[in-house]
Amino acid sequence: MAKTNPVIYFEIPVNDLNRAENFYRNVFGFSFEREIIDHYEMTLFPFEDARSGISGALAKGDVYKPSKEGVIIYFRTANIDQTLQKVLAQNGTILYPKTINENYGFIVAEFQDSEGNRIAIQEIIEK
Repeated sequence: MAKTNPVIYFEIPVNDLNRAENFYRNVFGFSFEREIIDHYEMTLFPFEDARSGISGALAKGDVYKPSKEGVIIYFRTANIDQTLQKVLAQNGTILYPKTINENYGFIVAEFQDSEGNRIAIQEIIEK
């Protein structure tokens, strides 16, 4: 088996697809594409096969339950302070404040999105 990063896709559970899409569009500037996949409503994050990283979807349905207790997904951001301000402007809540980790070269924070999920953001410290 070829060596690769093990995670290839994610789904963030939502109760209100329009509200969640609006939240992520306003915080990160993402564009989305709506789909019905296996009878579930989804809105897909941008994805390009030729680029590194993974993509995923906001997913609505009976098997999708937003929560702060499950898996935490990290989104990269160029400016963590600006992103946190956008989170607050979209009625998100800061759960873990901006924390600098100089040993590993990044800054992290966590917030609660419009649906109640715990989401993390990471900014690389420029050297």
